[in-house]
Amino acid sequence: MNREKALQEVLKSFRTGTDLRNQVAQDCGEKIVDAAALITQCLRSGGKLLFFGNGGSAADAQHLAAEFIGRFQIERPALPAIALTTDSSILTAVGNDYGFDQIFTRQVQALGQPGDVAIGISTSGNSRNVTGAINQAAKQDLKTIGLAGEDGGSLAKCVDVSIIVASTNVARVQECHITIGHILCELVEGELS
Repeated sequence: MNREKALQEVLKSFRTGTDLRNQVAQDCGEKIVDAAALITQCLRSGGKLLFFGNGGSAADAQHLAAEFIGRFQIERPALPAIALTTDSSILTAVGNDYGFDQIFTRQVQALGQPGDVAIGISTSGNSRNVTGAINQAAKQDLKTIGLAGEDGGSLAKCVDVSIIVASTNVARVQECHITIGHILCELVEGELS
């Protein structure tokens, strides 16, 4: 390995990530505050959060649900949040019987209640199983939030609050999504504590 070349690549990746985060802060700050307000209202009213996405976004869904149920920075009561990505029996049964596009929709149909918030995460904004679940959530009077990349895709068009990381670099989009998720946790904890 050429150490100097590798070091330059490390610096470039960090610089690109920093520049993108700064751009997202400018472009999406108000939308992040809007999303935090929706989540806070939901939790104050006794509702719950439903997180879902595919691949790295599935991991983000689990991570963020854990932050709400456990704690983020403040010692507080647990807040109700579910990652719809974690039950392999549901995912495989629904995928087998109804198709992969239905794995989140069926769970939203079963678990979602009016006043809950569904949070779909998709780096492209075009994951059919994510947008399908968001559409189902809207039919059931849930509020909806989308975290997307690129131009927001179809997800941006079907949510109440759309937070778009305008990049085609999947890794950098995912890094911004988890940062946004952490900021949401911080804002909500601050309001509810």
